[in-house]
Amino acid sequence: MLFEDIIFGPIKSRRLGNSLGLNLLPVHKKLCNFNCVYCECGWNEDTKDIKDSIHSKEDIREALEAKLIDVKEKNIPVDSITFSGNGEPTIHPDFAEIVDFVVQLRDIYIKDAKISVLSNATTLHKDDVFKALHKIDNPILKLDAGRKEMFYAISKTTPNQISFETVKERLIAFGHDAIVQTLLIRGENDSIKLDNTSDEEFSAWLEIVKKINPRQVMLYAIDRVTPESQLEKLTKEELEFFADKVRVLGIETKTY
Repeated sequence: MLFEDIIFGPIKSRRLGNSLGLNLLPVHKKLCNFNCVYCECGWNEDTKDIKDSIHSKEDIREALEAKLIDVKEKNIPVDSITFSGNGEPTIHPDFAEIVDFVVQLRDIYIKDAKISVLSNATTLHKDDVFKALHKIDNPILKLDAGRKEMFYAISKTTPNQISFETVKERLIAFGHDAIVQTLLIRGENDSIKLDNTSDEEFSAWLEIVKKINPRQVMLYAIDRVTPESQLEKLTKEELEFFADKVRVLGIETKTY
């Protein structure tokens, strides 16, 4: 499922209520530095010509302001302005500047709404992105595995593209302001077993979470069609079983 506009919704989100989506990336195509086996946007395409179609910060500001005026005039409830859409939002070259004017426009038009971002945490090594994410109410940062082998198997990236160690270190540096999101799955892709719920995998993930000490953890299961068909959706009871292991650490944990 791809989003065909800069602004979409508000849509009902499992985690964020009435969410007004903000897509900084191309319409009709996905642009991401991950190629996750469960991504609702599907597999990555050839991206060599896509970057030219990234929305400009000027177009994003104009579209967002027009939409915020509209929802205010129509009294449409918005709980969150959410950076999401067709890939990884923080790879937009003007992400930090965009965050600043989104905060400004939110304060003018719908000051009670939160600002959220759904990110894979791979650009936390960039100082401007790191600082910008600290300005956001809900910096929801992905960590799907505690061991590099599973990290690369799920994200379908490589050490030459993304450093698992850097992602881990920068999440720990981000610290308590973070909301860690983790999709728990079992299955197979390209003859590789995928399971971040085994004792070994979950314990390794939990050790990193301890060091991050996030203000919240979100554990969730597959909810939409995935590009890899051989994946298992965990039950609510299973999610709660793993959530209790996090709650023992004194970290608020929600399941979806």
